[in-house]
Amino acid sequence: MSAPEVDAAQAVRIRGLAKSFGATSVLQGIDLDVAEGEVTVVIGPSGSGKSTLLRCVNHLERPDAGFVEVSGEIIGYRPVGGRLRERSAREVARQRSHIGMVFQQFNLFGHLTAAQNIAEGPIAAGIPRAQALAAASDLLTRVGLGGRDGTYPSQLSGGQCQRVAIARALAQKPRIILFDEPTSALDPELVGDVLSVIRDLAHDGMTMLIVTHELGFAREVADTVVFVDGGRIVESGHPRTVLSAPAHERTRAFISAVL
Repeated sequence: MSAPEVDAAQAVRIRGLAKSFGATSVLQGIDLDVAEGEVTVVIGPSGSGKSTLLRCVNHLERPDAGFVEVSGEIIGYRPVGGRLRERSAREVARQRSHIGMVFQQFNLFGHLTAAQNIAEGPIAAGIPRAQALAAASDLLTRVGLGGRDGTYPSQLSGGQCQRVAIARALAQKPRIILFDEPTSALDPELVGDVLSVIRDLAHDGMTMLIVTHELGFAREVADTVVFVDGGRIVESGHPRTVLSAPAHERTRAFISAVL
């Protein structure tokens, strides 16, 4: 593939992104921009490619075609002589360190305390242990879990574990945070605290790309809502437009079914 011209003005720039698993085409020519400091929320039915899209952004999935660019740098590839060449595992790990990821199932290490889970990445990057743990303590306070430094995941609720996971993502000082259905594994009464933390991040100007089924939350925090179906972007725009007066019949049907 020829190397594209980079555009550092966008926090995330996706062009022509395609991904298949065997004979199943999951993403089909996705084009998407996320501006610095903005929140883009991706909605759509199960199996529409939303999670795969996020996983391509941090190169957990290798695209079959197209590219993802974060802060002017193509993820997983580097331009050489006008062509794209795969980056080394070390280079990809460096790129991922600037892209926070919050999964559905928390992915915390059960044998580590909340603070240790958060500090692990910075320690691996060379931050002194005491400094990383102190920063982890501050981040726990930021997500509403002050004083829980020594608590293990098994001693926390699902909502608290997800807030630890958000703090872990923040510990890397990311350029963007990806959220993959961050409340889907939670009991309904635990959803509010997690959404409150994400809402605060939006108010602080954190660039975020969020996959969620919480349409009310999307209406509140998103700068842009993107509706994906069948691996394609069907419609995108301001949340008031996409969620209240969608132009496409498929979007209207999905929103009506969810609400």
